[in-house]
Amino acid sequence: MNTNLYTLRLATPEDIPAALEMKLAAWEETYADQRPGSFFDNARAALEQQSDWWARGLAQGAELWIATDVDSRIVGVAGGGPSADDDADTGIGIELQILYVLAEHHGTGLGKRLMDTVLGNRDALLWVLEHNPRARRFYAKHGFVADGRIEALADDWAGLKEIRMLRRGANRG
Repeated sequence: MNTNLYTLRLATPEDIPAALEMKLAAWEETYADQRPGSFFDNARAALEQQSDWWARGLAQGAELWIATDVDSRIVGVAGGGPSADDDADTGIGIELQILYVLAEHHGTGLGKRLMDTVLGNRDALLWVLEHNPRARRFYAKHGFVADGRIEALADDWAGLKEIRMLRRGANRG
């Protein structure tokens, strides 16, 4: 597994449209069996608005990491931030808020490299779709454990649930 094929760097405002296109492609690969086609059509229609939102976030200090391949194409994204107030019961201060790698790059070590870049060796939490077994196995392999908290999603994600996973101590997989 050669993760040296990828370059990781902080996204710039100019990267945001391509990063969001890549994220949408990853959604289509991952969630096509859980969401109707209209879900992806709606997400595509909102890309410009999402780009503006992400650009404002970067301007305010948010970090979005991107991974590019040898052709400078964005093939992975990851970002984290302070844990939400709703997660204060964990005592964990950072949440992995986004991690997507295109399917053709699964198994290369890129997902771990992105996650490690965002989280380092810190205790962390994340929320993952209940019916995303590949992601759940990936996170478990890297020390995350479901803590029993489950949340029903709303709006375009209605009908799906997320589970909370926590990583504590030196168990880093």
